[in-house]
Amino acid sequence: MLLFENQELENMSLRFHWRLPAKIEKSVGVNSDIQMLGLPDIEADLNFCRRATERGIESLLTAYGYYRPDPILLSTALGMATEKLKFIVAYRPGLLSPTLFVQQINTLSALTNGRVSLNIIAGHSKKEQGYYGDFLDHDQRYSRAQEFLEICHGLWKSNSGFNFKGNYYQIEDGQVGTPFVSTERTFPEIYIGGGSPPAQELAISQGCCWLLLLDTPDNLRPRIEPVLKQGIEVGLRGSIIARETREEAIEAAYSLIGGTNKQWVEEVFIKNSEFESIKAAFEQVKDADDNWLTPWLWKGAVPSCGPSSICLVGTPTDIAEAIVEYKKIGCSQFIFSGWPELEAMTYFGKEILPLVRDLEK
Repeated sequence: MLLFENQELENMSLRFHWRLPAKIEKSVGVNSDIQMLGLPDIEADLNFCRRATERGIESLLTAYGYYRPDPILLSTALGMATEKLKFIVAYRPGLLSPTLFVQQINTLSALTNGRVSLNIIAGHSKKEQGYYGDFLDHDQRYSRAQEFLEICHGLWKSNSGFNFKGNYYQIEDGQVGTPFVSTERTFPEIYIGGGSPPAQELAISQGCCWLLLLDTPDNLRPRIEPVLKQGIEVGLRGSIIARETREEAIEAAYSLIGGTNKQWVEEVFIKNSEFESIKAAFEQVKDADDNWLTPWLWKGAVPSCGPSSICLVGTPTDIAEAIVEYKKIGCSQFIFSGWPELEAMTYFGKEILPLVRDLEK
C-alpha cells in the first residue's frame, strides 16, 4: 500500500547521502588515543569526497561527537576543496548562541555556494553534554532546540532586527550581515534526528526532514504518517552490506559481531545514551540468528558497531528492492554507512544505485 499524502514526494527521486567515517571507527579498540583519533585526515577525507561524487552520492554527513573534529570547520575545509558535493553538518543546539551559529553556517554557505545542510540533534547523552558544560535533561534540550531553531529561521527570514524572548534565549534586534547563499533555498535544509515524540514534534515545527534509524516498513509506517501529512520528508539512517551472493553478504555481516570496537561502543552508546531509538536498538539485539527483522534487514552488528549499523544485507538487487519498499511508504532520503566505508560506498554507487533508479522508473 502506498502511503503518499504528498504527490511531490511520490514523484521525486530518492536522495542518497553517506556518513564521512571517523578515525575511531577504524581503530583497534577503546584504548586508542582519542586525541590522535580526533584529528582530521584531510587527504583521506578528500579522497572519500571525490569517490562519493563519482558514485552519485549527494552529500556527506559530518557527524558530531567529542571524539570527532568539529563538523562546521571540517565541512568548510572539505567544501572549499570540492565543487559539487554537499555537506550535512551535524550540530547540537545550545553549545553556541543561535546568532553566532547562523553567522557561521551562512559563512560556510558563501564559501561553498550553498552546499550545506544541517542535521540537528538535541544531544546523545547527558554525560557527553556535560563535557560541553550543558546539563539540561532530554526534554529540556528539545525545548531549547525549538527556541534555537525559531531564532535561526527568524534570522534567515529577516533582513532587519529580529527579536525573541523565550525560556532559554533572548535576542534583541538580532541581525547577521552575511546572508545564506544558495541558488536553491533561503535557508539550509534541516534534518531533525531522533525517534522520540519531542524529536518528531521538532521535525514538524522546525525541520525539513525527520531522520530515523532503519526499521521495517511495517513498523515505520504508522510513525511517519503524521510527519508526512505535515509536508515534512522522512529520511532513514543505516548501513549496507552488499555482495554478489546473499551467502557472501550474510557471512560479511556475521563477521562484524564482537568487533574490536565493541567495548568503546558500549561505553559511548549503551551506558549513557538518552535516545529512545538508540536504546531500543541495543535492547532488542539477541543472538545473530534472531536479529533478522526481515529477510534483508539485520540488527546483529549494533553492539559491535553502534546504532546506525542496522543493516540492509544481500545482493545489489535485494538491497535496491528493499530501498524502494521504503519509498513506497513515503521515505525519500537515506544516509548510509558500510564496512570498509570507502569500498561499501563505491559498491553502492556502482552496483546498487543504478538498480534503484531503474526501479524508480
